[in-house]
Amino acid sequence: MNETLLIILPLLIGWLLDFFLGDPSWLPHPVVGFGKMISMGEHRLNRGSHRMAKGAALAACLILLVFFAVWGLKRLVPNVVIWLILDTIIIFYCLAGTTLIREVREVFLALDRSLDEGRRQVARIVGRDTSQLSAQEVRTAALETLAENLSDGVIAPLFWFALLGTPGMLAYKMVNTLDSMIGYRTERYKDFGCWAARIDDVANYIPARLTALLMVIASGRLSLVKFVWKNGRRHASPNSGYPEAALAGILDCRFGGPHIYFGELFDKPYIGTNDRQLTTADMHTATRINRLAELLMLLLTFLCGVK
Repeated sequence: MNETLLIILPLLIGWLLDFFLGDPSWLPHPVVGFGKMISMGEHRLNRGSHRMAKGAALAACLILLVFFAVWGLKRLVPNVVIWLILDTIIIFYCLAGTTLIREVREVFLALDRSLDEGRRQVARIVGRDTSQLSAQEVRTAALETLAENLSDGVIAPLFWFALLGTPGMLAYKMVNTLDSMIGYRTERYKDFGCWAARIDDVANYIPARLTALLMVIASGRLSLVKFVWKNGRRHASPNSGYPEAALAGILDCRFGGPHIYFGELFDKPYIGTNDRQLTTADMHTATRINRLAELLMLLLTFLCGVK
C-alpha cells in the first residue's frame, strides 16, 4: 500500500471518529491508564530526598515507555491492515476537539440554569477551585480552557504526529498527562513535578504558538498577531498565554487574574484589557474558531504526509 495513504487514511478516519463521537464515557481511554501509572509512581517516589531527580526519572521512563511500546508493536506486527487499525485508534484517542467543545458548551448551558451548576460543570475541565467563582469567572475559566486545550488536545498531538507518527503522538499525551497531574508549583509537586512541567513546556513550545497563529488566521484578523505576541508572554506559563491571548483578542475580552489551585492562591497576569461580560454568543464564536483552527491544522498535517 502507498506510504502516503498509510499516513493520511488513519489520520482522516481517526479525526472523523473524534469529530462525530468525541470520547464516549463507556469506552476505556489510555489516558486513564496513564493517570494510574503516574499516580502510582508519584505515591511511591514523591517522598524523602532527591524528589526532583526521582520525578525526572519517572517522567522520562513513562514517556519513553509509551513511545517505544507503540514503535515496537508496529514493527512486531507485519500486517498493513493491522497497522492502519492501530494508527487509527491511537489518533482517535489522542484527539480531543469534540469533547472539549462539548464540555465548554455544557458549562454555559449549566450556568444558564444556576451558578452552582455552572461551577460544578466547569470543575470538570479546570484544575482551579471553582466553589467561589462568579458567573463571569466561570465563563472566563471555560473559554481560557477552550483556548489552552485546543493546543494540548488537538494542535500539539497533530504536530507530534507529523514529526514522529503515532508513537510520538501517544508519547505526547503522556507528557501532557504528567504535566496535568504533577506539573504544579505547589508544596507537594514543586520539586517532584518540575521536570514534568519543563518537558511539557518544550513539547508545547511550537504547538502553542502555532495554535495562536491558526486561531488568528481562522478569525480573518491578521492584525491580532501583534496583540498575541505582546500578551502571550504575560502568562505564567511560557506557552498557555499564546492561544489564550489569541482568543482574548478575537473576543475583545480579558483573561487571567488570581486563581486558587489545590488551596493555594496564584495571581496570574491579565491578558487583554476589556473586562466586559462574556456571553453565550462569545462561546459560539470561540468554538467556531476552534473548529476552523483544527481544520487548518488537519490540512497542514495532511500536507506533511504527502510526499
